[in-house]
Amino acid sequence: MRTHRLTFHFPVPGALKTPLGWEVAWTGCRVMGILNATPDSFSDGGKHYALHHALEAAKNMERVGVFMLDIGGESTRPGAEPVDASTELDRVRPVIHALKDARILLSVDTMKPEVAAEALKAGAHLINDVTGLRNPEMVRVCADAGAAACIMHMQGEPRTMQQNPVYTDVVAEVHSYLRGQAARARADGVPSVLLDPGIGFGKTREHNLALLRAVRALAQGDAPVLIAASRKRLIDYLADVPDAADRDPGSLAIHLHAARQGAALVRAHAAGEHVQALRVQAALMAES
Repeated sequence: MRTHRLTFHFPVPGALKTPLGWEVAWTGCRVMGILNATPDSFSDGGKHYALHHALEAAKNMERVGVFMLDIGGESTRPGAEPVDASTELDRVRPVIHALKDARILLSVDTMKPEVAAEALKAGAHLINDVTGLRNPEMVRVCADAGAAACIMHMQGEPRTMQQNPVYTDVVAEVHSYLRGQAARARADGVPSVLLDPGIGFGKTREHNLALLRAVRALAQGDAPVLIAASRKRLIDYLADVPDAADRDPGSLAIHLHAARQGAALVRAHAAGEHVQALRVQAALMAES
């Protein structure tokens, strides 16, 4: 089973000091649990909006073995309206402060460099940028802090990304973009990256299926791969599940497939259920 690695230039939970920095290493596929500190996320908007609810959810995820928390203060669902940096920081910073001494990696889901900078100062470890480090200032923020980054592919931007997305070869184009952005980020001083093909971000049903069938090809590179399909509309298209809150079985099916194809992380709402399912699958595959 392949070993995956992320490197940071500062101490993080579970890391060992190496000549290159503090390294977190793991085998197989682990879970990034979603913690939305927003009132309008597509499937759980408002559920964790109050700080005490967010902290309770975070502690539960840590208890069941979630590897990393992804804290978001701005919805990126299709058609979502942007919020200003001050509002986003008011949502995520108290959660980060309250969790900075927890024994779990903290990611912040933001596309704003100013939010990323303040989140890292508050105690976050990784920046999850749905715009794929397009903004050079976001690269500089991560490099200056010595923080790892997740590079996601998105065609367009959240308000317009599902308005007729078009590719000549979606797998080749997305993989080329991710690998190119990763190389540039590393050259500019970002110590480590995750790659996310951006399921549901400027893609049709067929685009998404093609990318999920090609996870193994992306995972053959030297950067860990994150797949984030939790409760997304693709599951409705495939299995007729209009209510996002009812899509956890489909989310598990996609994420177990991604793990078998070499994904290092899956991003999930039903985090505990994913931890359990991945552990069982890993045991079954070890016996085969």
